[in-house]
Amino acid sequence: MTLNVALIGCGFIGRFHSTALRAIAGRGALDIKYAAVVDADYDRASTFAEPTGAVPLADPHEAIDSPDIDVVYICVPTGGHKELVLRAAERGKHIFCEKPLATNLADVEEMVEAVEKAGVKAGVGLVLRHSPILTVLKDLISDPTLGRMMTIVFRDDQFFPIEGHYASEWRRDSTIAGAGTLLEHSIHDIDILRWFAGDVRDLRGKTRNFAGYEGIEDLAIAQLAFENGAEATLTSIWHAVVGRSSTRHLEVFMEKGVFSIDHDYLGPIHYQVQAQNAQMLTEAEVRERYLKGVGLEGEIGEGLLAYSLEDYFFLKSVIEDNDPFPDFRVALEAHRVIDGIYRSAAGDGELVDL
Repeated sequence: MTLNVALIGCGFIGRFHSTALRAIAGRGALDIKYAAVVDADYDRASTFAEPTGAVPLADPHEAIDSPDIDVVYICVPTGGHKELVLRAAERGKHIFCEKPLATNLADVEEMVEAVEKAGVKAGVGLVLRHSPILTVLKDLISDPTLGRMMTIVFRDDQFFPIEGHYASEWRRDSTIAGAGTLLEHSIHDIDILRWFAGDVRDLRGKTRNFAGYEGIEDLAIAQLAFENGAEATLTSIWHAVVGRSSTRHLEVFMEKGVFSIDHDYLGPIHYQVQAQNAQMLTEAEVRERYLKGVGLEGEIGEGLLAYSLEDYFFLKSVIEDNDPFPDFRVALEAHRVIDGIYRSAAGDGELVDL
């Protein structure tokens, strides 16, 4: 049976999902129909819908309430997520919601409870879980001969996404965004740190506000201690260097191995293990290893790499009646850590036990 999908929100991130949905349907990768596009700006919805054959709408409730829609993609600004997720769950729709799920932990907990009570599939836009380079790196550091994980050093920086190609002016407004670089951007990083190192035991955090938007930090620094004994530091920055690309630098130190990357999707992995000389897994090798590992070898896999793999895997999980990866529960755990960092920062860096 064909899966009918509606996209709600035609902003920066909605454009990526729209392109991905068109690619998945157009390539015949999955049996889906891009059925509806929703935006408060009806003309913008019409522009998105025109090349797809989808129906443009201005009211998200019209799509969510439609018996013809099976899946809704919620890509509006963060402050609007909760109401749409709760309504979609109540109507029995499967849900893909962009990150962060909500502006605060209590709302996230309510959303998780709602989707689980409704029994719908609920995926979240923690896209780095489907990053080829991070997936391969996770596999490499899982080699038991490398010993225990010691520490991870993570730096994430980009220009403040209210300008440039992001043009997300709502991110300067804490009533819509909830907070700044830590919640709106580095929830990805916290999720990856948990993916690599497991549950966080305790943490310290500090935030600063250089740009001056109330409640919107543009610098966050966190020290995390994990249950497995590993430690990590995260530095998250929204700066004003608009000519600089969004960059993630990650170093993982095992007892008998060191790994580093400067990309968050595709690129080389530099590493040195045991008594061997420094080595490099090339971007082509990363690509090949990833596609083989997820069973997407061949033309379809290469084609999907250019778009959003997270959309393919989420919709595949709905079609095959499997649990999505990552799901709302995964996001909830990242939100718990984020909340702890903000509480620590409010206490001038005091230790918070999770």
